[in-house]
Amino acid sequence: MTKELMTAKILEAKATKGVSWEALAKAVGMSPVWTTSACLGMNSMPEDKAFSVCETLGLDREVATALQACPHKSWDQAVPQDPLIYRLYEIVGVYGDTLKELIHEEFGDGIMSAIDFSMHVAREENPKGDRVVVTMNGKFLPYKAW
Repeated sequence: MTKELMTAKILEAKATKGVSWEALAKAVGMSPVWTTSACLGMNSMPEDKAFSVCETLGLDREVATALQACPHKSWDQAVPQDPLIYRLYEIVGVYGDTLKELIHEEFGDGIMSAIDFSMHVAREENPKGDRVVVTMNGKFLPYKAW
């Protein structure tokens, strides 16, 4: 089974059962961001977590096996059309160089890991309209000279 078919089956079962990502993550014992990413095919799950997803959603062993497979992490290089995803691209386009400069000034020449990484999404209530708070936390990896 491909990661694409796996994701389609998970999304269908999730919708049919009315299970939120938060509830699925709780059942799996992992964060909502990581659980969602794995279910969308961008991370692999340990066997116990994969079977927990399938048990919660009523899916078969084939889906659990696909959840455990190492993903090919690639994405379309075109600018996305979805407004929410486009805005994230816009943020990187406008503030990417700024973040790079500030990280280099604080840490030196290197990168923020997307492997040793965590992310949290939260709602911040505000009388002028609720705010989306995205916190990304990645290990700093310095470039080495040799």
